[in-house]
Amino acid sequence: MPLASIPSPSEGVWYLGPIPLRAYALCIMLGVVVAVWLGERRWRARGGAPGTIVDLAVWAVPFGLVGGRLYHVITDWQLYFGPQAPNEPIEALFIWNGGLGIWGAVALGGVGVWIGCRRRGISLSAMADTLAPCIVLAQGIGRWGNYFNQELFGSPTDLPWGLEIDPSRPGTVPGEDTYHPTFLYESIWDVALAFALIWIGRRFAFRHGRLFALYVAGYTFGRFWIEGLRVDPVGGVDHAVDFLGLRLNQWTAIVLFIGALVYFWATRNKTTEESLGVVVPEPRDDAPVEAEAVDPAHTADMSDDEQTAEPGDPEEPADEPTGKPAEKPEKTGAAGESAEKAETAGDPGKSADESAEKAETAGEPADGPGVKAANASAGGPADDPAHPADQADEGEAVLAAGEGEAGKK
Repeated sequence: MPLASIPSPSEGVWYLGPIPLRAYALCIMLGVVVAVWLGERRWRARGGAPGTIVDLAVWAVPFGLVGGRLYHVITDWQLYFGPQAPNEPIEALFIWNGGLGIWGAVALGGVGVWIGCRRRGISLSAMADTLAPCIVLAQGIGRWGNYFNQELFGSPTDLPWGLEIDPSRPGTVPGEDTYHPTFLYESIWDVALAFALIWIGRRFAFRHGRLFALYVAGYTFGRFWIEGLRVDPVGGVDHAVDFLGLRLNQWTAIVLFIGALVYFWATRNKTTEESLGVVVPEPRDDAPVEAEAVDPAHTADMSDDEQTAEPGDPEEPADEPTGKPAEKPEKTGAAGESAEKAETAGDPGKSADESAEKAETAGEPADGPGVKAANASAGGPADDPAHPADQADEGEAVLAAGEGEAGKK
């Protein structure tokens, strides 16, 4: 009689009204959530796009559940289809009753990940290295579903952590009440392996699937000796199928362990770049704002109206070429005739222009002494650049127009 023991749950399903809540399913779901959360953190730390792991889980989880159930049904087919099968064939679909093979779950779940990676242009090996600790951590959490179902227990033991199993469960030994809690051993092994892989990945930065190979090697190594403690039937109705003294899952572990080591060694010198898919950089709040280019034609003290004004706009006369008088607005009626006479009779600029033309005809330069004398005699300023000689004075034109109107009256 053991001094202490671990009691098994009295039930593994609870009801929320008509909805059953099964502990086995809840443990698996919790493992998936933790794996996705950790995978997202690891993928973003590697430089991948946020949300990638969540999208891949849409492919990986259904594929993994189907693969795990298929492996269980194939290896334990006598439980559903044999002549002494204790279950109905339809119960092969009742995944909530327990029975998921991790080998099939990882294999077919990997196919789902491959589909998702191919659609995003991501290297499968890069994703495998990222997810390796996440997968084994999810396994460690999901193993607690076996505890509620009272399955995956080991041989009888008197150790204080022996697990109490209902004597009616398949694989129990008559007269024995406590057994090795192999589900607990594997859960502890998986969680420890997950943390070890995280540390190894940071310390050595293994790439090209080498960290995933270490996960496979580490898990199969622990699974081999834990599987050796189990007495529950695998492959038979009331007994476990073995070959050369080893259970089926032990042989599977041996083959995968060797394969993982071979892959780890074969890829030791592989250094090619691994694609992380299309990464869209997120805008940063502290990013500097680019200064607008300064338009040399539009200075700060110029208004938009001044910039958009046309060269020939009456509000801003354009510079005329030297030697050509500026065009004046056409005037009609008596006022126009009087203004023309006044300009002809009293415009000193016009007299200066005529003198300049005569001087040029005679061979004298336009700025020669004769022209300057003509300007002086006409009474106009000779060198005022703001009032050229060839430009009429609007004030004189207006006065002349007014005198013409008065004379007409």
